[in-house]
Amino acid sequence: MPHRIVVVSSPVGLHARPAALFTKAAGGSGLAVSIRKGDGPAVPAASILSVLTLNVGHGDEVTIEAEGEGADAVLDDLATLLSRAH
Repeated sequence: MPHRIVVVSSPVGLHARPAALFTKAAGGSGLAVSIRKGDGPAVPAASILSVLTLNVGHGDEVTIEAEGEGADAVLDDLATLLSRAH
């Protein structure tokens, strides 16, 4: 399954606005996208509650995965979103 490992650059990590932007983009991709922090369990990237429970902070490394046609492009876009400070 295609995946990307990304360091989260947002000063607040994946909380509040950055998490909302990320989950909206993941949900709008039309693919099943998951995200996990470190070796933890993967959660649906389109679910804001699931993403918030990961407790991702600034500088944390996450892995995003997607499956389906266009997965690489979707992952590239999501990785860019996570690697920019918001």
